[in-house]
Amino acid sequence: MEDLLGLLRIHMQRGINLAVRDLRSSDPYVIIKMGRQQKLKTRVVRKNINPEWNEDLTLSITDPSLPIKLAVYDKDTFSLDDKMGDAEFDIRPFLEAVKMRVGNLPDGTIISTVKPSRDNCLAEESSIIYTNGKVVQNMFLRLRNVETGEVELQLQWIDIPGSRHMQV
Repeated sequence: MEDLLGLLRIHMQRGINLAVRDLRSSDPYVIIKMGRQQKLKTRVVRKNINPEWNEDLTLSITDPSLPIKLAVYDKDTFSLDDKMGDAEFDIRPFLEAVKMRVGNLPDGTIISTVKPSRDNCLAEESSIIYTNGKVVQNMFLRLRNVETGEVELQLQWIDIPGSRHMQV
């Protein structure tokens, strides 16, 4: 645990226009992975291509250079679950903003932005903002390897007392 920098809370908000993998709909859930050690999963939302998960998943961050990988699946009862796309994102721009230790900024202040590029899965520009005394990043990720679909999520950093100083 001496390598722990802190915790990253990922609020999985929703899926948008996800692929149909059953007869008329899908039963989507999300798996988030970081490195080989951490794997988290949302609940399944039945018969919905625009699911609202509204779930918090928390990763322990030891190596901020590792990308966070996300995959959406369709839950099937009698066969293997169908993949509904994947995405990945880099947390380093977010952690750079956290490291600034901004405080007492007006609510809604934009600290920095990350633009969509070939190197990321952003569907649109992503703002890192100061709100309610916290630094958060809202993002819409376009799913790869699938005909359609995006996911909306929010990142929030949780400092751990006694964790090593963040070197991003």
